[in-house]
Amino acid sequence: MSATAAQSWRTRLFGTPATGVLTLAIGLFVLWIAVPLIRWALIDASWSGTSRNDCTAGGACWVFVRARFGQFMYGFYPPDERWRVNLAGIIFVLAGAAIVFAPARLRLKLGLAALVVLPLLGIWLLGGGLSLRPVETREWGGLMLTVFISIYSSLIAIPLGIAFALGRQSELPVIRLVSVLFIEFWRGVPIIAVIFLASLLLPLIMPGGIGIDRLARAVIGLGFVIAAYMAEAVRGGLQALPAGQREAATALGLGYWKATGFIVLPQALRISLPAMTNEFIALVKNTTLVLVVSILDLLGIAQASLADPSWVGMNMEAYAFSGTIYWLICFALSRWSRHIEMSSRRR
Repeated sequence: MSATAAQSWRTRLFGTPATGVLTLAIGLFVLWIAVPLIRWALIDASWSGTSRNDCTAGGACWVFVRARFGQFMYGFYPPDERWRVNLAGIIFVLAGAAIVFAPARLRLKLGLAALVVLPLLGIWLLGGGLSLRPVETREWGGLMLTVFISIYSSLIAIPLGIAFALGRQSELPVIRLVSVLFIEFWRGVPIIAVIFLASLLLPLIMPGGIGIDRLARAVIGLGFVIAAYMAEAVRGGLQALPAGQREAATALGLGYWKATGFIVLPQALRISLPAMTNEFIALVKNTTLVLVVSILDLLGIAQASLADPSWVGMNMEAYAFSGTIYWLICFALSRWSRHIEMSSRRR
């Protein structure tokens, strides 16, 4: 830390007697909470063993998490097929890194290619078929299911959100009315009710012989709800953009679609990025609601593990472990969004 930064922190924390006293009071309060928590989670915790008998009293029993780690990560996915989940995760991470670090002129092409190929590839790897052993979605669970629902719901939510945000700004009354009705309807319905309706009513209204997987119904329901919130985030970016941008594009002879695709929308999305990231973080946390239709995501697996008579009473360990994973995912997303925002401002 530079001398200037250190001086800035001293000024913020101890610039006046009042701020100094407040800083010390908050520090003591944090220590009062942190010391017993650290003792429970780290110092007095039990780390090795295979059963509850290997846990000592007074500290966290991480033996429980160690024994159930496979279920926390993969649910009931067949152990000899879990390499497929790992491969899908590696492919998605490498593709994302390639898009982020690729030259600016190639990012759009790589992004569109990934948008077409990766979702189908992920479903094939996880679900099977075409030389791979089929694995039913009722065997999916844990962290892999949380990530799957988040990614595939966002693949529905983001395009729909952008489309309805543009539709709400349209000068055509019918398109504007349809967009407003969609946004206000899905924003006004509780997400848990949407998941119930998607799971129970959707099969009843489908034509005979056409079935939709239970997991797919939950993904579609979550995607529609988040799309409505994404639309409002994008609309905020569109309204924040100076009207002169579109007027300049029109003066250059660009039509509506070219002006929107090359001039208006890129700038609006850059403005909307923090709000869109917030909605995606909310989506990650809202995946826990699929538990109400017996889809066991990370939190669902944590609760199901507590039903094992051998591990009854491990509530704190189960919720602390799953909560830490959710926090790490959401914190990483927020920092990634911040990085993109700062990079776009420097350009």
